[in-house]
Amino acid sequence: MSRGDLTDTQWERLEAVLPPIPKMGRPPRDRRQVFDGIWWRARTGSPWRDVPERYGPWETVYAVFRRWQIDGTWPRILKKLQVKADADGIIEWEVSVDSTVCRAHQHAAGARKKGLTIRAGRVRTAWRPSRTTMVSAAPAVG
Repeated sequence: MSRGDLTDTQWERLEAVLPPIPKMGRPPRDRRQVFDGIWWRARTGSPWRDVPERYGPWETVYAVFRRWQIDGTWPRILKKLQVKADADGIIEWEVSVDSTVCRAHQHAAGARKKGLTIRAGRVRTAWRPSRTTMVSAAPAVG
């Protein structure tokens, strides 16, 4: 087991809520190995082709991830884990959110001000409509 892989306790809890192994085709790879490969990829954000070989072929890891994504297995696993954790008293549902400090991104403070703009050394002091926004002086038809 390498750093970041699931511990034995975590795997036991997760294995109980995984879908059953299909009975057709060739025997599947070790589920823990494949799940650790999916978890490694989710943790690092690396491309699928960079999944280390200790987790098996990247194609297998991706195929399991994608199949579970398409058939809705991931939300079902999450729901089962939440129900079990709630029954064990692990989840605290009442959370106090204090929003007295809400910082904006550092670039959010530098927005342009209306009125004075500087472009190519010229100062524009007011907004001027372009030709497309001006009211047409052509007589109305009709």
